[in-house]
Amino acid sequence: MTDYLHVGRASDLADSRDRRFYRFLEILPGFLAWLTLALVVLISFKAPVFATFFIILFDLYWLVKTVYLSVLIRSSFTKMRQNLKVDWPNRLVAVGKNPRLLGMTHQDVYNLVILPAYNEPYSIVRESLTAIFRANYPKDKMIVVLAAEARAGIHGVELARQAEAEFGQAFFRFIATVHPSDLPGELAGKGSNEVWAGQQVKKQIIDTLNIPYNRIIVSVFDIDTVVPTDFFACLTWHYLTAVDPLHSSFQPIPVFTNNIWEAPAFARVFAFSTTFWQMIQQARKEQMVTFSSHSVGFQALVDVGFWHKNVVSEDSRIYWQCLLRYDGDWQTVPMHYPVYMDANVGPTFWQTLKNQYKQIRRWHYGAENNPYFMFGFSKNKKISKRQKWHQTLIQVERTHSSPTNALIIFLLSWLPLWVGGLGFSTSILSYNLPRITSAILNIALLGLVTSAIMSIILLPEKPPQYGKFKWLWMALQWLLFPVNFIFFGAIPALDAQTRLMLGRYMGFWVTPKDRRSA
Repeated sequence: MTDYLHVGRASDLADSRDRRFYRFLEILPGFLAWLTLALVVLISFKAPVFATFFIILFDLYWLVKTVYLSVLIRSSFTKMRQNLKVDWPNRLVAVGKNPRLLGMTHQDVYNLVILPAYNEPYSIVRESLTAIFRANYPKDKMIVVLAAEARAGIHGVELARQAEAEFGQAFFRFIATVHPSDLPGELAGKGSNEVWAGQQVKKQIIDTLNIPYNRIIVSVFDIDTVVPTDFFACLTWHYLTAVDPLHSSFQPIPVFTNNIWEAPAFARVFAFSTTFWQMIQQARKEQMVTFSSHSVGFQALVDVGFWHKNVVSEDSRIYWQCLLRYDGDWQTVPMHYPVYMDANVGPTFWQTLKNQYKQIRRWHYGAENNPYFMFGFSKNKKISKRQKWHQTLIQVERTHSSPTNALIIFLLSWLPLWVGGLGFSTSILSYNLPRITSAILNIALLGLVTSAIMSIILLPEKPPQYGKFKWLWMALQWLLFPVNFIFFGAIPALDAQTRLMLGRYMGFWVTPKDRRSA
C-alpha cells in the first residue's frame, strides 16, 4: 500500500522534505484567504479608485456566478422530484448484466449500511433503522451495522443492546459494534469508528460467508439519516448501470428537513442552503466530491484500507483516497435522490447558535483535503497533468471563496467610501459605487425568491402546534441569507483555515442531535 495514501497531517511524514512540503500546503489555504482580505483593505486605503473597480468587477462576477448556480439548482431540484416518482424496484428488475461486474444482476447485490452513533437518543437511532427496515429492498440482501462508541460510556453499550433487541433479526445480518477508545494512530470521531465497524463486518460476516467484495455496496449514513423507501433500489440501479461501478462513489442529496419546523430561522436557512449547494454539485459531477451520507463499493474500501482514522473530514477524504489509489480513475455518480437528515437544533437558541457555528467550522475544515490530494498529486506520476491542474484549480477556488466572498461582497465593498479620503469621497466614482454595488446585489439576491419557493416545497407536513403564519415566516427567513452568509459561512471557514494554517489541528466535533418531537 502506498504510504502517502494514509497521511493525515504533516507530522505523519517521516521524511523531513516531504513534511515541510506538506506543511506548506496546509498553510496555503488560510494564507491565501488572509492575503486576499488584507490586500482588499490595503488597496482601499492606498488606491481607492483601483479598489472600487475591483469591487465592481468582483460583484459582477458574483452576479454571473449566482445566475449560473441558480440554473443548476433548478435543474437538480427538478431531477430529484422526478426521481422520487420513479418506480425504482421495477426499474431495477429490468436492468441487464453489467460486464464490468462479471455479469452480476440485481439479485446478487448486497447493501451494507454503517450507522456511526455516539451520544444520540435511541429514538433517533430507531427512526433511522426503521426507515432502512421499511425500504423496498430484499432484507436477505441487507447487512446493517450500528457502530457505537466506547467513549460514550454505558449509553453506547445501551444503544447497541436496544438496537440488537429490536432489529437483530430484521435483516440478513445485523451487528452492533463498539469502537474502543484511544486506539493508536486514531482521531476520536466518525472516521475511526467507521473503520472499526467496516473491519468488524468484514471479519465477522463478509469473509466468513465468502461474499465477493464487488457484490457489496456500502452506505455510510449519519445517525439521523432517514432514507426513502426506494433508496436502496435507486442506489443499486445506479451501481449496476454505472460506466465503471468499481471505480465510483454514489452521492444522494442531503435534505435537512427531519426537524426543520423546530429549528430557528438561521438554522433553517443554513440547512436549506447546504441542500441547495449539494444540488449544485449534483449538476456538475466532474467537480463532485462525496459528502456526509454517501455510498461506495466494498472492493474500493478494501483496496484503500477503509476510511482515514486520523482526519476530521473522512466523508470527503475517501473520494481523494480512491482518486489517488486508482491513478485518477475515480468519479462520484450523482443520484439526484434525497436522504433526509436533521437541521441543527439545540436545547436553547444560544446553544443552537454555538452548535451551528461549530458544525460549519468542522465542515470547512475539509480544507485539510487540499494538502492531501496536492501532495498525492506530486507523488503519483500516473495521473495526467491536465487532471491534476483541473482538480487543483477547482478545489483551490472553492476553498478560497468560502472565507472571502461574503466578506468582500457584504462588508469590504463599502470600505473605499470609508477610508478613501476626501479626494475620493467627493468623486463621481465614490458617488456611484454604492448605487452600482447595491443594484448588482439586489439583482443577485432576487435568486432568494427561487430558494424560498423550493424550500417551501421541500418542507414536510407542518406539525399541528405551529400556526398558519409559520408558512409566511418560512419564506421571509431568506432575508437572513446575507447575515448567514457572513456569520455561518465566511467566518467559520476563515476560522477553520486559520487553525490549519497555524497547525492548531481540529478534532472531530460531534453535532448534538436534539429533536423535541422525538
